[in-house]
Amino acid sequence: MRRSFFPIIFVIAGLLAIWYAAVVPMNIKMALTAAERNGFVVTPVGAKERRDRSAMLLVVQNTFAIKETFALERPRLPAPHQVAAELWDSTINKKITSKRSLVFHGWITLSSTLLGFAIGTGLGILLAIGIVYNRAMDMSVMPWAIASQTIPILAIAPMIIVVFNSVGLQGIFPKAIISAYLSFFPVVVGMVKGLRSPDQMHLDLLKTYNASSTAGFWKLRLPSSMPYLFASLKIGIAASLVGAIVGELPTGAVRGLGARLLSGSYYGQTIQIWSALLGAALLAATLVALISLVQRLTLNRMGML
Repeated sequence: MRRSFFPIIFVIAGLLAIWYAAVVPMNIKMALTAAERNGFVVTPVGAKERRDRSAMLLVVQNTFAIKETFALERPRLPAPHQVAAELWDSTINKKITSKRSLVFHGWITLSSTLLGFAIGTGLGILLAIGIVYNRAMDMSVMPWAIASQTIPILAIAPMIIVVFNSVGLQGIFPKAIISAYLSFFPVVVGMVKGLRSPDQMHLDLLKTYNASSTAGFWKLRLPSSMPYLFASLKIGIAASLVGAIVGELPTGAVRGLGARLLSGSYYGQTIQIWSALLGAALLAATLVALISLVQRLTLNRMGML
C-alpha cells in the first residue's frame, strides 16, 4: 500500500506546489490593480519611477498584493483551493437537478460518453475480427481507420452535429457518434494486436486437432486478446469522454461539462472553467478505474493473473 500510494501522493504534491508557485506571477498585475484601488499601495510619483515600470512593481509588491493573487474573483490562474471550493460547492452544496450542479452536467456528458463508448467498442471489435480473418479488409479497412484519425475532431464535430440535426436527430446521439469516432480506433488497433498475439505453435496445435476457425477464435484468439482489449478500452473511454465534451461545444449547449466550459469562457469565470476541467478529469479517472477493476476480475477468472 505504501509503495503504491507514496509515488501518487508525491506527484500530486509536486503538481500542487508548481500550481501555487505559478499563481503569483500569473495574477500579480491584477492583484496590484486591486491593491491600488483599495488604497493599500502608494504609487510613486518620481519621474524615474514613472518611467521605470520595474521599479514601480518593486515598490508596490506588498503583503496585500501577494495575498490578493490567491483570492481574486476572476483570476487568470485560479489557486487550487479556489478550484476545490468551487468544485465542492457545485457538487455537494447544489441539488443534482439544479443547472448549477456539476453532477447534473456531468451526468449529461457521461450519458453521451457511455453510449459512444459502447458504439465505438462494438464497431472496433467487429472491424478487428474482420481485419484478422479477411485479407481484403486488412489491406483496405485498416489504412482507412488510421487515416480517419488524422482529421481534427474540432473540424469534424460541427459537421456531424449539423448533419444529424438536419435529419431530426438531436440530444445525446450526435455527441455519442463523436465519442464513438474517437474511441473505436484504439479498440481496433488493440484488438487486432490481441487476436494476432497467439504463438504459431498454438495455432498449429489447433490445426492438428482439426479445430475450426470458430473454435480457434473462441478457445485461443479471443482469450489471448483480453489484456490488449482492456488496455485499449482504458484509452477508448478517456477518448470517448473528450469526444462528448467536444460535441457539446459547437452547438452552444446549455447542458453538460462542455456547456460549463462555454459559459465560463463567455463570462470570464476562470474558476468555473477549471472546476469543470477538474471534474472531467475525475470522471475520466473513475471510468478508467472501473475498467481496471473489470479487467482484474475478468483476467483473474480466466486464470491470467
